[in-house]
Amino acid sequence: MSRFKLFCRRHCLYLAWIVSIVAVAGSLYLSEVLKYEPCKLCWFQRIFMYPQLFLLGIATYRNDKRIIPYVLPLSLIGGSISIYHYAEQKIPALSKIIPCTIGVPCNKDYLNFLGFITIPLLALIAFTLISILLWNGRNYSEVESDVEDEHESIENLN
Repeated sequence: MSRFKLFCRRHCLYLAWIVSIVAVAGSLYLSEVLKYEPCKLCWFQRIFMYPQLFLLGIATYRNDKRIIPYVLPLSLIGGSISIYHYAEQKIPALSKIIPCTIGVPCNKDYLNFLGFITIPLLALIAFTLISILLWNGRNYSEVESDVEDEHESIENLN
């Protein structure tokens, strides 16, 4: 196993927590500083991201990976909403199926960097990173780490 993959598995909670911090800070910056009004789907994505900031923070502090089965569904559901929201922005016909009737239209692009990077895509990237980190770190143990380190040491000697 590569050192990078081992590092990610060992520190999955901490890395996922950092991703959630960046995602929450980014969403607050867009709405509170830049004054971009969140649409209905943005609010649903926030509902699934914001608790992860606190849950992963506490789990990281306690080094408690038992939180993973509870946080992973939040990321998967939030990511699913992000996929739909991104598709609604990029496929105009989808916005006619279930239109946002209150507030900002869900297909509005506040941010459209390089023609494809939008706010829902950034949210999807955050949810995906958190999901991958938690999925890979869910069965990791310190014993496994010690065995991997010993095997690497032996291989480096040869």
